[in-house]
Amino acid sequence: MKLTLKGLSSPEWEQKGIHLPGFSVEETAEKTKAHPDWVHLGIGNIFRIFIGGICDRLIEEGESDRGITCVETFDFEVVDRIYRPHDNLALAVTLYGDGTTDRRVVGSLCEAIAARKEDRAARARLREIFTDSGLRLVSFTITEKGYALRNAAGDLFDFVREDMEKGPEAVNGAIALVVSLLLDRYLAGQWPLALVSMDNVSHNGEKLRGAVLEMAGAWAERGLCPTDFLSYLQDESRIAFPWTMIDKITPRPSESVRDMLTSLGVEDMDIVITEKKTYIAPFVNAEAPQYLVIEDKFPNGRPAFEKAGVYLCDRETVNAAERMKVTVCLNPLHTALAPYGCVLGYTRFSDVMRDEEMQLLVHRVADEGMKVVHDPGILSPRAFIDECINVRFPNPYIPDTPQRIAVDTSQMVGIRFGETIREYVKRTGSAGELIGIPLAIAGWFRYLMAVDDAGKPFELSPDPMNGELQAALAGIIVGRPETYTGQLRPFLENAAVFGSNLYESGIGDRIEAYFTEEIAGTGAVRETVRRVLGEKAEKR
Repeated sequence: MKLTLKGLSSPEWEQKGIHLPGFSVEETAEKTKAHPDWVHLGIGNIFRIFIGGICDRLIEEGESDRGITCVETFDFEVVDRIYRPHDNLALAVTLYGDGTTDRRVVGSLCEAIAARKEDRAARARLREIFTDSGLRLVSFTITEKGYALRNAAGDLFDFVREDMEKGPEAVNGAIALVVSLLLDRYLAGQWPLALVSMDNVSHNGEKLRGAVLEMAGAWAERGLCPTDFLSYLQDESRIAFPWTMIDKITPRPSESVRDMLTSLGVEDMDIVITEKKTYIAPFVNAEAPQYLVIEDKFPNGRPAFEKAGVYLCDRETVNAAERMKVTVCLNPLHTALAPYGCVLGYTRFSDVMRDEEMQLLVHRVADEGMKVVHDPGILSPRAFIDECINVRFPNPYIPDTPQRIAVDTSQMVGIRFGETIREYVKRTGSAGELIGIPLAIAGWFRYLMAVDDAGKPFELSPDPMNGELQAALAGIIVGRPETYTGQLRPFLENAAVFGSNLYESGIGDRIEAYFTEEIAGTGAVRETVRRVLGEKAEKR
């Protein structure tokens, strides 16, 4: 069985329990190419299984007759090695906790364009698409880095400066490309459009809008575009930037899933690692739970998203749902568990969730957040957090790792823990009653020692602050707690890291005490968690 349009004619697909699209992929592709209404930038794993799955469902249910135009702006090997060889088809594999799977071919990814700067034909095709008055939305999963025009010091990246200076005819980055295509749309007829970030980023619509307006503003200042073009982009009745909240755990493609598909007779399921270190395959594996909440702001109309399980609401509700997830119900739990998982020697996140002490920690952090969570109304915080702890995180068939989750922790602790800390201070004047969150923060610093609880060194996950943090902690030695002489203080009192001065919030000293306990020697991490949480768990 080959994952190609011709290959789908084989009856073996359905015989082997792999569902095929309930519509003509060829006819849908023809209609989409003739009059595209949905473009997506950033066409990796979560896009194919989640966003592509939504579009498939809408077509199958007769709510749409067109698919998605897929545009890659960063890793062009994704188009060359995955999309084109498989006629833009994807094999979506949903992994359930009982070991069963749902397997189906996604057929709504109708056209794939590698937006290389030097590819004039690709750029011409994009201009044709963006100047179609019927185009309704452009969605994005380009990661948080894709929206960044400046580095941590606030300076423009070199490629961004070049984009600003040279203008719309010679763009490099994704934002400049989009702005140049919006300029084409403006010149063709000033037609409305929604630009929808679906990245897991707080206030993602605001960040996308800010980047677009800054690029367009730089061009306007240099006379590289009409002044009225900026007014067109600033008018949200014409160009809208809806906010969204997205959630679905989509790990790298799993070798075990590849082997399962191969055993069923599906050919050419090899996992590809591109030069840019994208891990991708003709299949995508992911968990079943998924959430997409979108601000209902589409000046040129939209697909019937609500018919495919998407929540449509106002901006305030999106913000509340995103805040619920990021500051209480999911992300803080990940950030509490991942560093400890690394220190305790685990390489599968589901195994971390089966650890008795880690179960105590995750429940404590969850309970502390639930006391101050803002209920968005459309989703139950309690049901959401219970699903994470009892269904999603323990799923042994999701090949996720604490090492992956621990990436860039320094960039996240201020939001994932800081919001709850500030809410406690706001309500009671102090966060002193918190136990689980200070223990989680202490665990992160203990993780930065790069020595596990058995005394063995391990490699830290990538983080832009690793060098600075490790340099500050260099004099501390695991097994000699007397070598701790306050090295954490500059970070714990730094509002840029945690969102507030943690000593003024009432938990700085507690974090130091927990950290000092955890560096006492081998086994001290587990013993500290057990003691602090007051449980009589037996030693392993």
